[in-house]
Amino acid sequence: MADELSITVNGRAHAVAASPDTPLLYVLTNELELKGPKFGCGLAQCGACTVLLDGRAVRSCITEIGAIGEAEITTIEGLGTIDKPHPLQQAFIDEQAAQCGYCINGMIVTAKELLDRKPHPNAAEVREALAGNLCRCGTHGRIIRAVLSAAQNMRKT
Repeated sequence: MADELSITVNGRAHAVAASPDTPLLYVLTNELELKGPKFGCGLAQCGACTVLLDGRAVRSCITEIGAIGEAEITTIEGLGTIDKPHPLQQAFIDEQAAQCGYCINGMIVTAKELLDRKPHPNAAEVREALAGNLCRCGTHGRIIRAVLSAAQNMRKT
């Protein structure tokens, strides 16, 4: 039985019809038609579904919609726009950090949490923060460079 729940995603309130035990990922992709968070493993092991919940990176495939309460959800779509990308998004473009692109949502969202917590990370700290996000294409070096570049660019603004 579906309930009408209210959630805030990317700064906008939404009324959604979902059972409280429905994974947040399904609500984001099916109800709100967001394309950033991806279904990867369904077990919180790959990171493709990562979103920010009150600024903390969480795996939306195992986060139940009923447990969110009044927390603010931010997806990759909420970070920037095509015309004005977030510095992380721009750095990933500049470094050509995406090959297939499936992992990029989780990489960028997780990196956002890292840079909010630690604005001046070193390469080892970036690797550690992103260790739970899987990339099969092997663009890890470019991803690390993109995060470090974004951190440097964010210091300038």
